[in-house]
Amino acid sequence: MKRKLHIKKGDTVYVNAGDDRGKKGKVLEVLTNKNRAIVEGINIVKKHTKPNAKHPQGGIIEQEASIHISNLQVVDPASGNATRIGRRLNEKGKSVRYAKTSGEEIK
Repeated sequence: MKRKLHIKKGDTVYVNAGDDRGKKGKVLEVLTNKNRAIVEGINIVKKHTKPNAKHPQGGIIEQEASIHISNLQVVDPASGNATRIGRRLNEKGKSVRYAKTSGEEIK
């Protein structure tokens, strides 16, 4: 089932809960079926890998793990602070996201 979420791939988000609280990062992927997102530089975990073509030595690799979207807020493009998201129709009749704090449209 496809859901409309307040976060999209490419958004800059603020982490408001968890170990990485207060950090900002770019959304790399949104997992809509799990309500989670993978954010660049946030929730780093260590993964133990066997040698393969990509990593011939194998070993321990650090990578981003997913974080629940309820712990993320979109950053307002105008002020650079975290904001809530609303939806409204633009002049062409298309539904767009906007920042509740400044009223600016989020691309």
